[in-house]
Amino acid sequence: MRKKATVRKRTPGHRHQTGEGRCLDILRQLSAYIDDELPSKICGELRRHLGACPNCEVFIASLRQTVTLCRHSGTPQLSAQDRAALRREILQAAQAR
Repeated sequence: MRKKATVRKRTPGHRHQTGEGRCLDILRQLSAYIDDELPSKICGELRRHLGACPNCEVFIASLRQTVTLCRHSGTPQLSAQDRAALRREILQAAQAR
């Protein structure tokens, strides 16, 4: 069983670094953070930021809720035609990069 990462409340002395692009750095790592896939040092840095940034706190709460909903919802059944069309669209999008 995975331990849940917790978000601490406002951390005194932690300066919010929005102007330095810190929120964007945080957002890039949130998925790995909530899946407990990051080293403890990075998790600590993320927790400190999240404790000082209300926007990132709201975003991570929303992301956690979304992940929970996705994990507990059923997998839609697609027809062979729909699967083929979806596969084509994914390949086209990947080739466009």
